[in-house]
Amino acid sequence: MPALRVSDPTRDMCVAPDADALSHEAARRFVALAQQSVGARGRFTVALAGGTTAQPLHARLAEEPYRRAMPWAGVHCFWGDERCVPAEEAASNFRMAHDALLSRVPIPPANIHRVPVEEGAPDAVALAYERTLRNFFASEEPAVPVFDLVCLGLGTDGHTASLFPRSDALRERSRWVLATAGGMPRLPRVTLTIPVLNRARHLLWLVAGSQKAAIVRAVLEGPDSPDDLPAQQVRPTHAVPLWLLDRAAARRLTAARA
Repeated sequence: MPALRVSDPTRDMCVAPDADALSHEAARRFVALAQQSVGARGRFTVALAGGTTAQPLHARLAEEPYRRAMPWAGVHCFWGDERCVPAEEAASNFRMAHDALLSRVPIPPANIHRVPVEEGAPDAVALAYERTLRNFFASEEPAVPVFDLVCLGLGTDGHTASLFPRSDALRERSRWVLATAGGMPRLPRVTLTIPVLNRARHLLWLVAGSQKAAIVRAVLEGPDSPDDLPAQQVRPTHAVPLWLLDRAAARRLTAARA
């Protein structure tokens, strides 16, 4: 069964029949945006997502035909959030992306901008990663960095990146990167902030599994509750966000049943 596409003025939505089809659709769109960005600006800046839903996309991008279609020399990878654990640990978002994707493709090592967890305390890590972003985007003189693509997942509590319900980080408007804590496992983390997420040229949500169905409906069709559902604060100013869901995650949406 082909993917179902639903759109409204505030978002686009694509519902794939299963997780395998979802990863193919995500990879196809990822490659298309990379080619478009490199053609237009000479580079493609992407903030990768962590979590289990992102891993199949990363693995797919390392396979043909996507691997040879990617303009790897112009791809610059950043992270939307990271757990403050050594890069070799299984909980590391960097390790997941490295093992599934980055170690398997010809991306220049200098184009991999990982979060410097070795800086020590989470606040120091956040400051160091913000310096990395400010140095990289300095030629554009942005008030907030403009990523070509930000990839996001959705937690069952409504969090995205490492922006958790009722966190002080949800009210941050000047910093680009903050230290936070929460999630499963509950670990100290660093995360891009809401202003950074909302300046992306393109924003891709990737959500799979029946365990996400209730929160997908709450975020997309429920009442506004942005302090309890941080994902509702992600409202890009220069993009229409794209939600890529599998059928299990979308099963409670009115729009997907229409």
